[in-house]
Amino acid sequence: MRPGSTESAHTGTRTRGNGPLVGLVVVLALVNFVVDSAVTAPLVVLPEMLDHFGTDQAAWLNATAMLAGVMWAPLLGKSADIHGKRRVLVLTLLLSCAGALVCAVAPGLWLFVPGRMLQGASLAAVFLSVAIVREACAPRTAMVLVGVVTSGSAVLNIASRFFVEKLAVEFGFQALFLVSASVAAAMALCVHRLVPESPVRTPGRLDVEGAVLLGGGLAGVLGYVSLGSGPGWLAPGPLALLVGGAAALARWFLVAGRKPDPLIDVRGLGGPLVLTLLVVFLAAGSYQSVLQLVPLVGDVSADQHLGYGLADQGSVALLLAAPGVGVTLGGPAAGRLAARVGPAPTLAGAVALGAVVTLGMFLGISRLPVALCCGFLLGVTVGALGTAGFNMAGSLAPADRQGVVSSLVMVMVSVGSVVLNFVGAAVLESTSVLVDGETVNSATGMRGCLALASGAFALAAVLSVRLVRIARTGREAREPAPERNPA
Repeated sequence: MRPGSTESAHTGTRTRGNGPLVGLVVVLALVNFVVDSAVTAPLVVLPEMLDHFGTDQAAWLNATAMLAGVMWAPLLGKSADIHGKRRVLVLTLLLSCAGALVCAVAPGLWLFVPGRMLQGASLAAVFLSVAIVREACAPRTAMVLVGVVTSGSAVLNIASRFFVEKLAVEFGFQALFLVSASVAAAMALCVHRLVPESPVRTPGRLDVEGAVLLGGGLAGVLGYVSLGSGPGWLAPGPLALLVGGAAALARWFLVAGRKPDPLIDVRGLGGPLVLTLLVVFLAAGSYQSVLQLVPLVGDVSADQHLGYGLADQGSVALLLAAPGVGVTLGGPAAGRLAARVGPAPTLAGAVALGAVVTLGMFLGISRLPVALCCGFLLGVTVGALGTAGFNMAGSLAPADRQGVVSSLVMVMVSVGSVVLNFVGAAVLESTSVLVDGETVNSATGMRGCLALASGAFALAAVLSVRLVRIARTGREAREPAPERNPA
């Protein structure tokens, strides 16, 4: 191999020189910034949106994009394998742009919610960027760059929060969506002009029926979990989501086994990939359930005598910013470590770090220095888990299935986040106390959430150790036995 070039062991794709490779990584990192502007940045102006539309249904404004992203992910992942990753990434960004424009001009929720669903397609940009990097570079180089691409925009995300807040005050929350549309359109143009198209194609047809059943089923079940607490778990709307989603998933599973080219070949996933997806599900849900405690703890003063609280101990803004800094460092560090020791040990290490940090937060809910340290390390865990999860799954998939396998990782991250966030919220609600006529979270609830996250991390650690052993056994089986000297 020539100096300054990288070559993929799977595809033979070569990136000559460092210039094009650096440009590719910068573009794809900025593409992931689009995801934040579409999915999470609108939460900064959530109160303004609720007032504008005259509703208290925050879940519909908050969760719709993420749930739609789960629905879009398998469809766009499979499409990328069949029609080309760059082409589908451009389509993803244009869908996000269209959704943002719809949200900006929507006169009511009847149009705003479909706009958020279109914006949810941007979630696919994360795993499509990963698949493009893995195809453009040699495996060891790709492991490092996956961390840069998935985590490099975290600092921009922190800075954008202040910009978004000021923009909303000056021009209304609609300005946020106009900016999001502009960024998505600009990045679509950059991807079209600067990112090479994939030469690898998966022959076959897109299983549209399977995509609708799987995506719709996941969105229905998760919609029930996310939205049911508002109108009530037995209300007709949430129940319809649950029944419809479960029926769609059951239908998809039965039909997928009989199709020659299903959206996801469930029987062909293999034990290591299933273990990887389970680890990602548990770990992603765990760290998200801990992250949701950070603003709650930072908003309470120790003078309220609830047994926790950091509001009177110093700058809580640092507490909110620390995870973002950790993400920026954790992703590239995990990629570099994976290139040295392999993705399976790196994934196990990230899970172990998350478990330790979660235990540390038992002290962090009442001591700011401990909370700052844990917040930063939790961010490192977030970046490392995402990078290691994508690298591990990508190493188990052939070149012509990188898109759909990467989409499964994103689905597991989303599903885990929604499910364990809901469970954590239920723990807080069931243990709340009444203080001066106001219902507030109790220290018991806080510790209960941390115990739940610790248990999920512990189970993920057991599975990740098993994954390391399987990976080591497979590597030893591939290595030739040493030659014996003749006697």
